[in-house]
Amino acid sequence: MEIKHEDNGTKGAFFIELENARVGEMTYVWADTEKIIIDHTDVGEALKGKGAGKLMLNATVEFARQKGIKIVPLCPFAKSVFEKTPELNDVL
Repeated sequence: MEIKHEDNGTKGAFFIELENARVGEMTYVWADTEKIIIDHTDVGEALKGKGAGKLMLNATVEFARQKGIKIVPLCPFAKSVFEKTPELNDVL
């Protein structure tokens, strides 16, 4: 699964496309220059149970690490994964 990324400086998303349709998406907004807020995760039926949400979250964490920024996980899915995965907590 290829994770794609878009960011317009105010908000962004990590997403998965199949046949030119977005079937999975994790969106965020910039809180300031050093922090993003994950506000929503959506995984379509075609990807349910295949780890797509976790792949998008991992891409978001890697983005935060590369940029030296923090993540606020408001999305229930993202918050749940952070609670279960302490090795990701360096970006909180």
